[in-house]
Amino acid sequence: MNLIKTKLDGVYIVEPQVFGDERGWFMETYSRIKTPEITCDFVQDNQSYSKEKGILRGIHFQNGDHAQAKLVRCVRGSVLDVAVDLRKNSSTYKQWVAVELSAENKKQLFIPRGFGHGFLTLTDDVEFVYKTDNYYNYESDRSILWCDSEIGVDWNFENPIISEKDAKAPLLRDSDCRF
Repeated sequence: MNLIKTKLDGVYIVEPQVFGDERGWFMETYSRIKTPEITCDFVQDNQSYSKEKGILRGIHFQNGDHAQAKLVRCVRGSVLDVAVDLRKNSSTYKQWVAVELSAENKKQLFIPRGFGHGFLTLTDDVEFVYKTDNYYNYESDRSILWCDSEIGVDWNFENPIISEKDAKAPLLRDSDCRF
């Protein structure tokens, strides 16, 4: 596995080593030994399906003791995956990185606690999977408005399809984000 640092401290692009032959391929998607920079114990795996191009999910996080680190990947189709630094004392506060994750490129993104996360589907029929180091907690579930100008994520897509929850998400300055 190859870890590539991003401009956000602790956020890594993970490029797995893929072994293939005429029968198909094999890869490790996570190895604690091969990625010592990822220092969390994963406790939950999640999977989502998005049926069409242009669906935007995010920017999501869990507050307080229920914050989650995530190791995310796209196993069918392609997404633009975004991590946003929400740590108020960070030198990169409100900055973001975006990476294309696809079934074809097999890249993953590791997002530590203290970051918001979102993705935009770039194709139809997208399956997205991720590991978390903390269990989902409804009371701690939060969102930041996907188009918050203070953050300025360039989704490079007009009129994405968003949920009612994400449409009503507050701006960062109006949220109760506690990182």
